[in-house]
Amino acid sequence: MTDHRPLMMRANRALGSSLVDHNLITIEALDAANERLLELTADEKNESVSLLHILVYEKQSLTEEQVLAYQVEEMGLGMVDLSGYDQPYDLRKKLDVGACQATWTVPFDVEEGIHFLVTAYYLSPAVRSYWERQLETPILWFITSMENISDFLRKLQMERDNEGSGLRAN
Repeated sequence: MTDHRPLMMRANRALGSSLVDHNLITIEALDAANERLLELTADEKNESVSLLHILVYEKQSLTEEQVLAYQVEEMGLGMVDLSGYDQPYDLRKKLDVGACQATWTVPFDVEEGIHFLVTAYYLSPAVRSYWERQLETPILWFITSMENISDFLRKLQMERDNEGSGLRAN
């Protein structure tokens, strides 16, 4: 994760500013959450630090449902559930799990040169620009919950660990 630490910090900073800009949280709530974020990032082993998680679960400044609903209603984004999705093998094989964890985003399909990405951090301009630079193709964005992203990446990592040890994932 240390390779992706600057990306994770940019993603979280930009998300916080955007949440304030969209009137989803107050600047005071952001300041308190940023303090907690800095505490958590002091631990180098902390791989999935999330300002949104802190705001939702620790500080209870908003709900994730509020953020998702805002993005659907105000930004016209669609929602995707990755739990039953069978990601193409080529895409799954080359996926940078660290970058996905740092940005709370997963490229989940590609069709005719268009990448389909699902994210819990769409409101972070740093996340969108990172993936636009990485993929250099048109992107269709979708949103999902942090839990959905986390579960998908956990299963992917287990699959990779099992392949590395000669076991097959079910």
